[in-house]
Amino acid sequence: MTIRASGDTMLLVEWDGSIDPVVNQRAITLARRLRHRLGNQVRDIVPSYCAIGVHYDPLLTDLAALERAIEEESDALGEQPPIPDGAPVDLVVRYGGADGPDLTAVAEWAQCSTAEVIERHSAMRYRVYMLGFVPGFAYLGRVDARIAAPRHRMPRERVPAGSVGIAGEQTGVYPMATPGGWQVIGRTDAVMFDSQRVQPSLLQPGDMVRFVPA
Repeated sequence: MTIRASGDTMLLVEWDGSIDPVVNQRAITLARRLRHRLGNQVRDIVPSYCAIGVHYDPLLTDLAALERAIEEESDALGEQPPIPDGAPVDLVVRYGGADGPDLTAVAEWAQCSTAEVIERHSAMRYRVYMLGFVPGFAYLGRVDARIAAPRHRMPRERVPAGSVGIAGEQTGVYPMATPGGWQVIGRTDAVMFDSQRVQPSLLQPGDMVRFVPA
């Protein structure tokens, strides 16, 4: 683990870069412990695949105290925090057609049938590694290597809300209409983000997700 300044009011806590559930769980758990310990000393704590952004209030804490808190809480986690094994969040998906305009292209890229793309995509249980890009966009992994098609070279100007996409080893659902370059293979009616809910984002880092063909 390394700690370094990133701007004048954020510390970046980093581990070796990889899509690894053990590393990701450590980031999520440490972020949770730091929120509880630091309270209003921090403005936000954001876990990602293998890092945490600690946005702090320089009027309420100092770098030495903040780094000490991070190191102490990390040591308290031990070698490997347990990965929760809860029930997955099921998202019903309409694959192909107008809802999945890139399904055929992904099948051609993978040299298989569209039915096999659907089967492989829906057979996995996906971990929510992080939220980002836009509110409520959950980065899920890992996609079956056979269908891990790359992003479009030229993003679309508008991808409809609920679109389910693939980008390499990642998959995800667009929570709102936005530009995007992922391979869109289906669409769900699930509301991924609603600012009026107590917890606006349907998914949180560490959750498990399963796609269910409609």
